[in-house]
Amino acid sequence: MLRSILGLASLISYTCASTTSVKVKWVDGTTPDYLAGMTFGVPWPRGQHLADSTTFTASDGAQIQSWVTAYWPDGSLKWTGHALGASDAPADAYTITASGSGDDGAGSRFRRQSNGIQVSESGEGIVVNTGKVSATFPKSGNVLVSAVEAGGKTVGSNGRLVLRSQSGTPDDHEDGKPTGIQYFSFTSKISNVTVSEDNSIRTLVTVHGIHTIEGEGAHDDWIPFIVRFYLYANSEAIRVIHTIIYDGDMYTDFLSGIGLRFDVPLAGEELYDRHIRIAGVDGGMLHEAVKGITGLRRDPGADIRSAQFNGSVLPDRSAWDPRVTDRLQWIPTWSDYRLTQLSPDGFNLKKRTKANSTWVKIPGGTRSGGLAYLGGATAGGLAVGLRDFWKKYPTSLDITNAATDTGSVTMWLYSPQAGPMDVRPYHDEMGQDTYEKQLDALGITYEDYEPGYATPYGVGRTNELYIYAFASTPSAEKLAVLTNNTNNPPVLVPEPEYMRDTEAIGSYWDVPSAVDSAQAKTLEENMDFLIKFYADQVEQRRWYGFWDHGDIMHTYDNDRHQWRYDVGGYAWDNSELSPDIFFWSFFLRTGRADAYRLAHDMVRHGGEVDSYHLGNFTGLGTRHGVQHWSDSAKQARISTPVYRKVFYYISGGDERTGDLVHEVLDVDKAWVLVDARRKVRDPDVVYKPDPTALYLDFGTDWAGLAQAYLIEWERRGPRWEEARDKLIESFVTYPELKYGFVTGEALYNSQTGAWAPPPTDPNNNGIIVVSHLSGVFGILETVDELITHFGPEQQNVTQPFLDAFLDYCYYYGASKAEQKARYGADFGSLTLMQGHSRFTAYVAKHRNNATLVQRVWSEFLGDGSKDGLAPDAPWQTERIGGSDVLVPVDEATWVSTNAAALYGVAAIENLAFVGAPDLNRLGGNSTAKRWM
Repeated sequence: MLRSILGLASLISYTCASTTSVKVKWVDGTTPDYLAGMTFGVPWPRGQHLADSTTFTASDGAQIQSWVTAYWPDGSLKWTGHALGASDAPADAYTITASGSGDDGAGSRFRRQSNGIQVSESGEGIVVNTGKVSATFPKSGNVLVSAVEAGGKTVGSNGRLVLRSQSGTPDDHEDGKPTGIQYFSFTSKISNVTVSEDNSIRTLVTVHGIHTIEGEGAHDDWIPFIVRFYLYANSEAIRVIHTIIYDGDMYTDFLSGIGLRFDVPLAGEELYDRHIRIAGVDGGMLHEAVKGITGLRRDPGADIRSAQFNGSVLPDRSAWDPRVTDRLQWIPTWSDYRLTQLSPDGFNLKKRTKANSTWVKIPGGTRSGGLAYLGGATAGGLAVGLRDFWKKYPTSLDITNAATDTGSVTMWLYSPQAGPMDVRPYHDEMGQDTYEKQLDALGITYEDYEPGYATPYGVGRTNELYIYAFASTPSAEKLAVLTNNTNNPPVLVPEPEYMRDTEAIGSYWDVPSAVDSAQAKTLEENMDFLIKFYADQVEQRRWYGFWDHGDIMHTYDNDRHQWRYDVGGYAWDNSELSPDIFFWSFFLRTGRADAYRLAHDMVRHGGEVDSYHLGNFTGLGTRHGVQHWSDSAKQARISTPVYRKVFYYISGGDERTGDLVHEVLDVDKAWVLVDARRKVRDPDVVYKPDPTALYLDFGTDWAGLAQAYLIEWERRGPRWEEARDKLIESFVTYPELKYGFVTGEALYNSQTGAWAPPPTDPNNNGIIVVSHLSGVFGILETVDELITHFGPEQQNVTQPFLDAFLDYCYYYGASKAEQKARYGADFGSLTLMQGHSRFTAYVAKHRNNATLVQRVWSEFLGDGSKDGLAPDAPWQTERIGGSDVLVPVDEATWVSTNAAALYGVAAIENLAFVGAPDLNRLGGNSTAKRWM
C-alpha cells in the first residue's frame, strides 16, 4: 500500500474569500480592432475559491464562459479558463471577478450566461450556430464541415482535408526525369467527432481521423489528424487548430501537398458580382472579379466600376453603358487564382480562365498575409486564413472553378508547387555501424548518430487557421482586419504582479523591481538584449519554414559569420538547456509581447516537431541536430511539459498542448524500448529495461515525467490520482538513496513511482554521479512547482525530498574540499556554473542562508561565467556586410544559445531568490567588479 497518500485525500480547511477581481490586459498593449472570440487563463492563490461554488463575471458587460483548468490539492481553484464572445468594440482591459462563499453547493458552479450560441447533436452530426454563422459537422465520412451558413445562406460546403504524396523525387535523378514514381491523392476520413459540454460562449468540435486514398491507386491510409474547430458567440469566425502526425516511410512517402479545402456555392450569382480577394503585404488586398468590367475599352460607368472594386452588387445593366452590356460575352472569365509563397521573402500570383489554359502573371510581393476570399455580392462567401503563412513556407492559396456553380478555396499548409517534401536523413551511415564509431564521430561533429534513429516517423505539426463566413462580400478593409486577426490573434493575460503572487507557476521568478540597484538594472538590460537579439536573428537568419518555424539555432560559426546549421549537434537547438524557460519566465515577469511570441512559437514547434507522438519514441523528444529528428538521443528532456506549461494555462487550457502532456505521461513505455545511456554505460553494468526497474537520471528523465504527473494532478485529468500517488512515492523514496540526488541515476519503478538504488550500488552504500546536464532541463523549476503545489500542509511529505535536493543544489557549486568532506570524494570537473548559480540561490532562499548570496553572484558573474556569458562581454551586436556574408547580418559571436538560455534563467531566478548582487561583497573577483 502506498504510504497511504499521507492525508492528501482529505480536503484541507480554509476560509474562502467571497470576491476576487483580476485584471487582464492585451499582451500587445493595444486594444484590438476586432475580436472574433477568444480564450484565456487566470491563476488563483491557494485556498481563495472553491471550484464547485464559484461564479465568474467580466467587466463592461462582457459575457464569459468559465471552466477549471487546474486545482490546488485542497480543491480550490488554481487556474481557470475563460472564453469571451465576439465584439466589434473590445474593451481596453477586462476585470474578471470570482464570487462565492464556499457554501453554495455544487449547483452554483460557474453561472451560465445568456448567449447567442446554440448546439444540436444527432447521430449524423453536430450543428453549431454562433448567432452569425452556422456550421454542420458530420460524424462520419470524408467531410469535416458539410455546410457553413451566414445570413441564412450556405456560403461554404464540403470542408475536407486534402493531401498529396509521391513515391520518389526527381532530385535523385540528374536529368530530373525519374521513372516509376507513383502519385497519390488523399482526402480526410473521419474516425471520431466530439463536441464540448458547456457551450454558452464557446463551442469546441474535435475531429479525429486519417487520410485515405482518393481515386485510383493503392496506398494505405496514413497521416493521422486531429482538427479542432472553435466557435464563439456572435462570431463570424471559426478558429481551426490542425494537427497531423507523419507516419510514412521516409524513403517512399514524399508529401507533396497538405491542405484544407472548402467549396463555395456560386450558382445564380452574376459572374461580374463574384469576387476574389487575396491578402498581400501589410494589409494590402488583391481586388478581382471573375468577369472584370474595369479597364475595358468601353467604360460601363464610374459607379459600376467602383461597385465592382468595392465588392458591392452592381447596378442593373440598364444603368450601364450599352456598349459594354452588349459585349459582356466577349470578356474572359477568370476561374482560377493562385498565390504561392515558396520563401519567407516573396510570393507569386497568377490566374487563368480555366484548366488547360495558360496562367497569366499578377504582380506579386514579399510576404503575404495568407488569407483568401471567394464569394459573391449576393450569394456570400468564405475567407480562409493561415496564421504565420509566410513564416511556414512553402505555402499557397488556390481559388478554383470560380466561374462555375461551385468554386473552391484551398489553403495549402504545404504547397504542391514547392516540390515533394524530403524528410530522409541528410547523410548516410558514413560507416558509423558501432557505438564506438558513433561516439568518435560525436567528438568531431557533436552529432549522436545511430542508424534507424534519424527518423521523422511520429513527429507532428500543428497549424492555426481561421474561417470567416459572410452573407455578402465584405470590404477590403474588413478583410485586412481579419488578416491581422489571423496572424496576430488577441491575447489576454493577467498582470505579472498578480500571477507572481498566486504562485500558480512556482515561486522561482519575480517581477523587476522599480527600485533595483544599478547591478540589477544591468542584468535586466542584458536579458532585454538577449530577447531582442533572438527575435532579430529569427528574422535575419530566416529561421522559418514548415518544419523549422519556432526553433532557434544552437551555436555560431565565427569564421563563416553563420550559425552552424550544417554541423551536427550545433544546428537546430531543440530546446537544449531550456531557452523555452528563459523566454516564458521573462514573459511572465514583464508581460512583454516579443518574449511571448518567441515562447509561443517554441511551444508549437518543440511540442510537435521535436517530439514523438507515434511509435517506439512516443513521449520522447530528439536532441539538437541538423534535422530536428536526426540525432539518436531520444529523451524526455526535450519533450518535458515544463516547456509548454505556461502556455497551456495562460491560453485557458489549449487542448492540443494538453494532448502533448498526456503523451509524456506514458513515456515510461518508451524508456523500456529506448535506453538513453546505451552507448556510454559501463559494460560491467548489467541493465535490461523493465517497467519496474528503469535506469533513469533524475534531471533529464524523471523531471519530464514528474512535470507531466504534476499537470495531470493539477488539472484533475483521468489519471490524476495515479499521478499524485506516484509523485508522493517518488518524494518518499528518493531521499532513501544514501547520497540523494548526487546519486544521479537510479532505478525507477514506473508502476509505483518508487526509487531504488542503481545497479552500480545495489546495497545503497552511496555513489557519486553528477552531470552538468541533470540540472538544466527544468528540474529546479519542476521541483519548485511541486513543493509549492504540495504546500506547507504536506511538509512531512516534501521536506526530506527537498532537503536531499537542497544538498545537491549546495554541493554542486561547493569547493572540492566541501564535496569530499560530505560525500567522501569530490564531484570532479563540473561546468555550466553560471546556469547552476540558481541552485545555490535556491538553497540560500530555502535555508535562509545569507552567506550564500555572495557565492551565488560569484558563480554567476565571476569564474562561473567562463562557459556562460561574461559580465564584460560586449553586450551588443556587430554589423557584418559586404562580400563576407550572403546578406548583411548583426552578429554576436560571444553568444551561444546554451549560454544565453542559462544566463537568462539564472538571472531571473537569482534575482527572485536572493535579490540583486552587491559587487562590494564579491571579494577579489575582478571579472565581476569590471561589470560596473
